[in-house]
Order: sequence, then structure tokens, then C-alpha cells
Amino acid sequence: MPDRAPQPVDRQLPTEEARDLISLVRDIAQQEITPKAAEEEDAGRFPRELFTLLSRSGLLGLPYDSEYGGGDQPYEVYLQVLEELAAARLTVGLGVSVHSLASYALAAYGTKEQQVEHLPAMLGGGLLGAYCLSEPHSGSDAAALRTKAVRDGDDWVITGTKAWITHGGVADFYTVMARTGEDGPRGISAFLVPGDAEGLSAAVPEKKMGMKGSPTAQVHFDGVRVSDDRRIGEEGQGFAIALSSLDSGRLGISACAIGVAQAALDEALAYAAERRQFGKPIADFQGLRFMLADMATQIEAGRALYLAAARLKDAGRPFARQAAMAKLHCTDTAMRVTTDAVQILGGYGYTADFPAERYMREAKVLQIVEGTNQIQRMVIARHLVGPEGR
Repeated sequence: MPDRAPQPVDRQLPTEEARDLISLVRDIAQQEITPKAAEEEDAGRFPRELFTLLSRSGLLGLPYDSEYGGGDQPYEVYLQVLEELAAARLTVGLGVSVHSLASYALAAYGTKEQQVEHLPAMLGGGLLGAYCLSEPHSGSDAAALRTKAVRDGDDWVITGTKAWITHGGVADFYTVMARTGEDGPRGISAFLVPGDAEGLSAAVPEKKMGMKGSPTAQVHFDGVRVSDDRRIGEEGQGFAIALSSLDSGRLGISACAIGVAQAALDEALAYAAERRQFGKPIADFQGLRFMLADMATQIEAGRALYLAAARLKDAGRPFARQAAMAKLHCTDTAMRVTTDAVQILGGYGYTADFPAERYMREAKVLQIVEGTNQIQRMVIARHLVGPEGR
């Protein structure tokens, strides 16, 4: 390997336990995730066994309370774990982020009895979660959702279709937002639905340009019956729960984006050090050196931004604006950096023999999921100048 080969990210971690955790994640990534990533993504294979391994290793519940099987880790640490996993394979990093998002509602808004009953299996018992908010007609306008939950004695009967659901069809539980009252955001409630519930089914997964190993599918609820003790929070509180979940989830996407960007930069650095033209490594040409410098700077800025937002969250302070900023900047950075990585590799970058083209295809979806970057700009602007049309 050339002297200029990339080195692991030098992380600022708050404890020795966190440093040991990052070492564990890097070992798992190197031994279990990276070697099969390209082949399995190309084949569209979902690596369920990896999520079982991550659960056994305590990595699926890191930001949650150890009383229920979590890892008691601050978001500052959890997000850096996500970044390492996403750099190895986005399907895995984003999958862990989505699982954490699906667990958030119960962990933050559930009753003590609900948490005792369900969280241990969700956080450390091998289960995998999915988060159901978007619908075929309501993506950015999530408050317009039509999936209904109708009260029937001590039960609720859920009917409708959710769309763009990561882990749709393979999840063991679904956190579902459904309409229980009036139109608009105040008529929505949250439910924890078992993956094997009668009447629940998933469509054939979408055919995507990237992340082919991560199933994204519509999920149908055909009279799915759940008991009232699976309702999370108060009736009508579901949209507030969803927004709170997304603030945290956007930080997860930010960390995943920086992981993909870092992987693309590492690939570009290694190639630029090895590839020779006109009698010297192409890394010696100023044009490429400046590209690499810009890529590294954007990544460092993105990492600092998502960590600053995470530290606000860990301190119990408002962080919604910073989460939107991090999601916007980090995912735009991932798109720019992966595109530049393909350019640095030239013709090789456009072939599947090198991972740069996969990183570029995967980066695009990060500008869309959990609130498009246009929505992030709206959120940021509202924090700066207030609501539209005042």
C-alpha cells in the first residue's frame, strides 16, 4: 500500500469505552461487512445476519437506556459508530439508523410498562425495526397521511398503505403513524405493530439506483388489529412524535452521509497515490490535489456540524435547526465528494470494478430520505425568520 494510503479517521471520543466501541465496529466492518459489500449490493441481497451480529454485539441500541438493553451511549458516540458502518456499507449503516428511528417513539414516549415489555427485544434481542410515516401520496406533506386506525373496543384496526419503507417486508416491528381523528397533524397517533400481524403485507421491493441490498417497499395494512396497549403516547400525539423522531433520525442520515463521503475520499486517495501518468503519481498534480483538499475539508466540516448538533441533543438543548443544517450539508457533501471521486478515478470510476460509482449512486438517496434537502431549507428558514405567510 502506498505511503499516502488513507488512515482511519482520528476521532475525538469522550471515554475509553467509546474508543473501544469504535475499535469493535472497525473490526466488524473489516472482517464481516466490507469483504461482501460490493457483491451483495450488486445481487440485491439484504444481509440480515449482519444485523443479528450487530444486535448480539450491542450495536442496535447504543443511544438507549441500558435498563432496557441499550448501550447508554451519547449521540456523539452513536453517530460516529453509524459513520463507520456506513463507510463500510451504507445498507448496514442506514439500516441501523432506521432501526434506531423505529425504536425512538417507544423509548421516548412509551409508558414504563410498554418499555419493559418491548424494548429489550427491540434493542438487544435480535429484532429489526421499520418506521412507517410516508405514504404514496404524502411524502414531504406527511401530515396529509390517510392510513386510518379505528377504535374497536380495546383494539385499533389499521387500514392503509405506507410507502418508501426501509426494511419493508423484513422488519420484526413497525412504528406506524395512522389517523385516529381529524384531518391534519393533530389527528395522528403512533402504534407499535408486530411484523407478523395478520393483515400486514409488503409489496415487491422498489428497484433502486443504489442501496440495492436494502429493501424499500410499500407496506399494506389490511384491517391490522392491535391492542390499545400498543398505542404510543396520547391519541393525537403521533405527528409530534414523528417530528421529534425525525430530528434525531436526520442526525443519523448526516453521519451515514459523511461515512459514504469518507469512503469515497479514501478510495480516491488510494487511487491517486497509485495511478501514474506522465511519469509520476496523479496525486502530484495540483488540480487533483486541490480536489482532494476540498473533499477532505467538506467532510471535516460535515462531521463537525453533525457532532455539534449531537452534543446539543446530549445536553438536552434544542437541536432541530442544527439537525436540519447537518442533514442538508452532510448529504450535499456526500453527493459532491462521491461525484469528485468518480472523476478522479476517470474511466475506472465509472465501472463497477471500483466502489466509487456505487458510493455516488448511494449518496443521492441521502439527499431525499427523512426530509428532502428542500424541506431542510424550509425548516432552517423557519427557525431564522419564522413561519411563512405571517
